[in-house]
Amino acid sequence: MATQTYDVFQVIADPSRRQMLQLLSEDSLTINALASSFDMSRPAVSKHVKILHSAGFISIQDIGRERYCILNHDGFAEVQEWIDYFDAFWKSKLKKLEALLNEKTGSHKL
Repeated sequence: MATQTYDVFQVIADPSRRQMLQLLSEDSLTINALASSFDMSRPAVSKHVKILHSAGFISIQDIGRERYCILNHDGFAEVQEWIDYFDAFWKSKLKKLEALLNEKTGSHKL
């Protein structure tokens, strides 16, 4: 059976999944505890949890009879790489703009 791959940006595009990630950033939660924070059926919450798990944003750990959702730092790597790329892009553009403005005004950075 093939495992479905998810685009991380499609995964975090859903507001419910973003809220789940925020809740899990505070503490690990059981699926039932997570479901109690949402106005949706438990099967719908389970579907979102499955997507978050498959995309690598969370891990699921069985402890006794409970299944705990735990935020997975590594799941955010692709998002962070994308942000870092554009952060560097804009910093470069702003430095070039600063240099151009300094050249035009005869100012020098202190």
